[in-house]
Amino acid sequence: MPFDGIVTACVARDLSNALAGGKIEKIYQPEQDEIVLSVHRDKEKYKVFLTSNSMNSRLHFISEMPPNPPQPPTFCMLLRKHLQSGKISRVLQKDTERIVEFWIDSFSELGYPITKKLIVEIMGKHSNIVLVDGERDRIIDCIKRVSVDVNRYRQLLPGMPYVYPPSQGKLPFTGLSSQDLVSIVKSGKGSLYQALVQGIMGFSPFSASALCLRQGLDPAMPAAQLTERELSRLFDGLSEMCRFIQTGRDFCRIWFDETGTPVDFHCFDHLDYSRIYSFESPEDVSRCTELFYQKKSSSNRLKQKSADLSKVLSSALSKLYLKQDRLTQEILQAEKADRYRLMGELLLANLYQIRPGMKSITVENYYDQTQLVIPLDPLLSPSDNSQRYYKKYNKAKTALKEKNIQKNETQKEIAYLESVQQTLENAGDYTDVEVIRQELTEGGYLRRRSEKKIKKASTLPPHTFYTAGGLKIQAGRNNRQNDALTLKTAAANDIWLHTKDIPGTHVILSTNGAEPSLQDLREAAGVAAYFSKGSMSENIPVDYTKVKFVKKPAGAKPGMVIFTHNRTLYVNPALPSNPAPDEKASGES
Repeated sequence: MPFDGIVTACVARDLSNALAGGKIEKIYQPEQDEIVLSVHRDKEKYKVFLTSNSMNSRLHFISEMPPNPPQPPTFCMLLRKHLQSGKISRVLQKDTERIVEFWIDSFSELGYPITKKLIVEIMGKHSNIVLVDGERDRIIDCIKRVSVDVNRYRQLLPGMPYVYPPSQGKLPFTGLSSQDLVSIVKSGKGSLYQALVQGIMGFSPFSASALCLRQGLDPAMPAAQLTERELSRLFDGLSEMCRFIQTGRDFCRIWFDETGTPVDFHCFDHLDYSRIYSFESPEDVSRCTELFYQKKSSSNRLKQKSADLSKVLSSALSKLYLKQDRLTQEILQAEKADRYRLMGELLLANLYQIRPGMKSITVENYYDQTQLVIPLDPLLSPSDNSQRYYKKYNKAKTALKEKNIQKNETQKEIAYLESVQQTLENAGDYTDVEVIRQELTEGGYLRRRSEKKIKKASTLPPHTFYTAGGLKIQAGRNNRQNDALTLKTAAANDIWLHTKDIPGTHVILSTNGAEPSLQDLREAAGVAAYFSKGSMSENIPVDYTKVKFVKKPAGAKPGMVIFTHNRTLYVNPALPSNPAPDEKASGES
């Protein structure tokens, strides 16, 4: 996700416009690598978030205050000492690098005016927050100290002069002339977007490809093949982007995949991303950044919270798959039981030919007039050899019946756990995860634990949508809700839908006693496909029938039902975007 020089420029512009002349009232350090500045200016209060986290380094305004530790860390106390009650005179971006400086005016202990700089370096694993004496450009301290054994070129330690990171010979994108751009592109090796990244300071692969697409150029085309007209178009696009940054005309986007997980964000549109992914358009770059990381963090925390359940399900399914394969092999062996019966029968008919000590005998199979070699136990009598094969036959016949029963039960358990696994993948909230945890605990797959959170989890309603015809579609969040939705809530003539032979959720189309249209059925089937294991595929088969034809066998696991009178639709996974009927009516009025 590119918090590149362009995003940094937009954030620095907004911070400068809002904070210049503002007073720093409070300073917090929620985490070891995070700082929050509370700034007051012209009756407005702003919260500025800074982080040097190696995976998510950034700075922007935030709307909600993160929780703080009971005792402020040492670096937080240092910042309070030097910066609290100071006034922010300027917020600057260094060239077009991912470096932002807060110039803060305050007074020394003797009452003399002094300037300090709080410098935020957004550089991946090398990110840092550095407090610098503005008069001497010496480091007072930093959130992550860097000694000579870590970086020989640039140490970040108290008392040392502050040195900017090396520029790598790139040119800032602001003030770039057309001749500069021609030189960068013509001397670049590889594709066009690679040449832009290698030659322009602050450009990421994302922003370089977005600029190319915006100007109708292929980012992957060889840089050396650009014509003068194409170079002119590229320069026009770069100039327009710089004007947008200066005037605040951003086109902020957050892109999401099919599961609602944030994929990327930027302050300018990327045509390829907007064609592939759904997106939101927050009002400014700070809100865009805050929402992206909130949703990304929420998604990650949800995955962490469900990781143990996912591991339990994967382990249980792996064992069941192995058991199913073993039973299949044993059934194939047991199906040869008729051969034992035949051998016993032929031995019984040829007892007079068997001599003591024989290890085998060749007899005629009077069913097909072929010769059959039958192994014998030389220690047993002829009749006992015959009975031995009859016993093998009876044992194999009993085993075949038992193995088929076991295989059927194993297949049912696999289907159940696959449905739970799919429900876990669809979980969009902690409460969804807790209901699944309760279900697995009661099923004996997990050890019992505190149930305080489970009661809260059970109150979540089903996913609800509406067709273009105004009919309600409900999709269960978990197997227990599937049972309640299908067997208790739905009316007898409502339509029940479920993906055919694919783990998924129960979907109910409320018909109000009328026959639904094909379009209504297809929209409901799209929801069933969306909340299934086939959500990433196309042309998914979805079975549907009336609720009155859906039954739950005695002793069946949660969510497991049988149904008749069903038909099948083939649809692509999709969620309807139609408003509720009353919302539609109010919109028309």
